[in-house]
Amino acid sequence: MYEGAIQDLIDELGRLPGVGPKSAQRIAFHVLSADPADVNRLAGALRKVKELVRFCTSCYNVAESEQCRICRDPRRTDEVLCVVEEPKDVVAIERTGEFRGRYHVLGGAINPLEGIGPDNLRVRELMARLGGGSVRELILATDPNTEGEATATYLALLVKPMGIAVTRLASGLPVGGDLEYADEITLGRAFEGRRAV
Repeated sequence: MYEGAIQDLIDELGRLPGVGPKSAQRIAFHVLSADPADVNRLAGALRKVKELVRFCTSCYNVAESEQCRICRDPRRTDEVLCVVEEPKDVVAIERTGEFRGRYHVLGGAINPLEGIGPDNLRVRELMARLGGGSVRELILATDPNTEGEATATYLALLVKPMGIAVTRLASGLPVGGDLEYADEITLGRAFEGRRAV
């Protein structure tokens, strides 16, 4: 549609996940009209994240050193390990303030339609961590969708023979939700996970 640098920017922005052609165009024109200092800060932040950020050697969360801040924290227990799909899931769980154990980031979920199997995830690394003997409970906190459920089921089958307790995050109705809008699976899980009041 456009030519030269502006079209190149629109094309590159459009390659980002969740950014469609219209959004890419809006962002590109925002950058074009933005103060040069703001654009330089953005460019610097992009360069810095590529230069400094890596994956933690223990849990595969994002880190700026060998280990992430959670793995370096001596107040955390090694007896409980929470498995998540992506680093953003660690952030979501940390915001609750409820979990004081360690994490293991798989780097995705099993998805045969996209050619992602267990060998494409950090399952071997998880099994090596579990072989150390300090983990007593493995919490499977994969997404409550088809891929997340397949991943959780696969991991549960692998880990149960090791004598480690395997649990799954409860799922059900969101706070503030209406029963009439809940799908059958969500409502069914809410019944399964009910507790005494």
